[in-house]
Order: sequence, then structure tokens, then C-alpha cells
Amino acid sequence: MKAYVMLEDGSMFTGVSFGYEESCVGEIVFNTGMTGYQEVLTDPSYRGQIVTMTYPLIGNYGINAEDGESDKPQVKGFIVREYSENPSNFRCQKRIKDYLIENKIVAVEGIDTRALTKTIRDKGTMNGMLCIGVKPEYDLVKQAIQKYAIINSVDEVTVEDVEVEGEGSYKIALLDTGYKKNIVRSLMKRDVEVHIYPARTAAKEILQGNFDGIMLSNGPGDPKDCTEIIGNVKELFDSDVPIFGICLGHQLLALANGFDTAKLKYGHRGCNHPVKDLKHDRTYITSQNHGYAVVGESVDADIATVSHVNINDGTCEGLEYKDKNVFTVQFHPEASPGPSDADYLFDSFMDLIKEGGAKDAS
Repeated sequence: MKAYVMLEDGSMFTGVSFGYEESCVGEIVFNTGMTGYQEVLTDPSYRGQIVTMTYPLIGNYGINAEDGESDKPQVKGFIVREYSENPSNFRCQKRIKDYLIENKIVAVEGIDTRALTKTIRDKGTMNGMLCIGVKPEYDLVKQAIQKYAIINSVDEVTVEDVEVEGEGSYKIALLDTGYKKNIVRSLMKRDVEVHIYPARTAAKEILQGNFDGIMLSNGPGDPKDCTEIIGNVKELFDSDVPIFGICLGHQLLALANGFDTAKLKYGHRGCNHPVKDLKHDRTYITSQNHGYAVVGESVDADIATVSHVNINDGTCEGLEYKDKNVFTVQFHPEASPGPSDADYLFDSFMDLIKEGGAKDAS
């Protein structure tokens, strides 16, 4: 069935539906990863967004039961240049088409994804609509597209009750604002028992658990919308428990300390983003998925220092807090998908814990 992608500026692209046949509205973004589409689909940070894959062939190795970063797809819609009807891989259990239809995710192929991506890069991230079967009239859908906003997304992806994963010599609390499963796997590999807490859990409840460390997870939406969570994060920060924050967790802790965040023109999403570690004077290729960033100029030098910067645009990619056992990064050291260059940060976090909270997060 014919399908159409309508942007809020009136741009329109024509393709063919290969997912659930129902129209949807969302924020349209693009991901530059060459592989890892299953992890992209299931990443909670994409909640409320329609994801365009820039790599031209998607679905060629199918879908399996192990590679999801959450229990189901989180995207609102999916746009590709070409969908692979006949995947070939020894781990393949189903086609991506069947997976999307089962989970009621709208998907379009045959779109000129290069032109769509260039439009977003030139004009910035914008809302859009995927229309299946019926060509949309801009004047009729313009208002619906423009008024769309991602709200309450963290509440939609967080766990409902406390969950425990793994067994180990160390006990870490993970504040779940939309965590990816590989964060938990990365901790479990390091002899950790992970206690996963709902996003709005009071800091007092977490601190009563006498944890060796606290993780602040990634997640979707505008960090400034999480006012209650920011207050709780500040209480966690004021404790002496070592903290490691990733992505949204990095932003929330920055806001809790009075720093600022801002929306990027088109965000960083993909597996090939170069980031420089300023302390070690080394550049790593990282996996990223974020539309907001901490404003480096807003960081109070008496509280924290910028530890990592994005090579492409100079934005803040990490903070190390002074006189605290706390550090955070904007990118995804757990990857999935992506390179494992930044995996060393989990070891840095464990070193903080094993040394009883030593302040050198290196």
C-alpha cells in the first residue's frame, strides 16, 4: 500500500508501507548506524519519535529474541530506503516486517532517506506524519503535526516496580528513566547485583538500600520536563554514594546542579560519533541517541568540569564533579548498537566503588 511522509514544513515523500497500516504523528529524527536496527527500535530513548535509518538496506539479518534493548519496540514509526524481504542470518527468528506489524509500528520503505535526512539537517528536527493509503493534504494535517509534543515519555518507559537482576559482590541501584538492557548486562559482567527503580522513586527510599553505587539511566524527552526526578537526583548527588550517569541521567544531574540544557538542531543518533576524553587526551567512537545536550558554558567550574566533548560540534559530552564520587556522560558506553570503545567507563565506576569512593574517575 502507498505511504506518505509529511513534514511540518510541508515537505512530502512517497513510499510503500511495510509495517502496521495506520497513520501516526511523531518527531522525525535520523540514525546513522549501519547495523543495530533492532536495538534502535527497542531503545526507550526513541519514545515518541519516528526514526529514519540513513543506511540504505534494513532488515537483512532479521529479528531475534536476544538483541532488544527493551521488551518491545519504542518508536512511533520507522522509515527506511529499502526493507529486506528475505533476511539471512543464523540468529534470525523473524522478518522485521512481521515484528513491526505484531507490535503495531507504522513503517515506510522506498523513501529517499538521503533527501529526508538532508532536510532535517538543514531545517532541524521537526514533527511529521506517516500516512498509509491516503495522500495527506497539508492544510488538513498541518495543525495535528505542529501541535504534537512528546510528553510523559519517561513515565511510559520506566519499570512499574523495583526489579532485581543478577547476583554479585556489589549492589548498585539503577534509576530507570528508560534504561537499555545492556547497561544492566554491563554491570552484571562486573560482579554486580542491579536493583532497578522506577523513575519517580524518592531518593530517601534508594539511599535506605545502602547501595555501593547509583546509576542514572538514559531515557526519552526533554530533561527539563522531569522536575520531580531532578529534585530526587539532587538528593542522591548530595549523598556520598558514587554515581554514574548516562545520557538523560547526565542531563538530569546537570540540571540538578543549576546547569542548563538545550535542544540540538538535529541531535546525535548513531554508532559513529567521535568524542574526546579531555583528561586522557584520547578520542573514542561512541554510540549516541539524544536530542538535548548540557550547555558547556553553563557548567559552574566550582562544581564540575567538562570531561568529554563532541569532536563534530564541540558540545559537552561528559562531566566530572569536583569533591564528589560522581561522573556522567552524554553518550552510551554500553553501546548496543555501536562500538565498545567507551566500555572503560563502567570499569572506572567500579573502581570508584572498590576504592571506597575515591574521587579520581579515571
